[in-house]
Amino acid sequence: MEKPRVLFLCTGNSARSQMAEALLRKMAGNHFEVHSAGLEPTVIHPMTIKVLEEIGIDASQQYAKPLTTYLGKTQFSYLVTVCSKAEERCPFFPGMGQRLHWPFEDPAAFEGNDKEKLDYFRTIRDQIQARIQQWLSELNIS
Repeated sequence: MEKPRVLFLCTGNSARSQMAEALLRKMAGNHFEVHSAGLEPTVIHPMTIKVLEEIGIDASQQYAKPLTTYLGKTQFSYLVTVCSKAEERCPFFPGMGQRLHWPFEDPAAFEGNDKEKLDYFRTIRDQIQARIQQWLSELNIS
């Protein structure tokens, strides 16, 4: 039986959506096929990789992808926007299942010294992890 597909979407696909992809894959990858994309993809922020490594997730092979990679080609059971810009600008497209919106602040936009930035990336990572755990509980997936 095919696993339900989940797509996490944000603007740059550099931090939040990448974290969500890696976290859901670690937490419930046996239940879902997990992807992420951006409306205007850039490159993965180095602190995204670092804060995931801190909790035992190797995201070094992940890369930023445009939404067009999937539009009209892949059907998703869940589309999860993780930023308000993506929620406002994401088109509805064939094959999109349930649409969810989990807004998180952009850690890449945080201003401060390197330690403060890294701490903020950790905060957002932990918020995303908690939201995924809540969602998995709602779906009765442990």
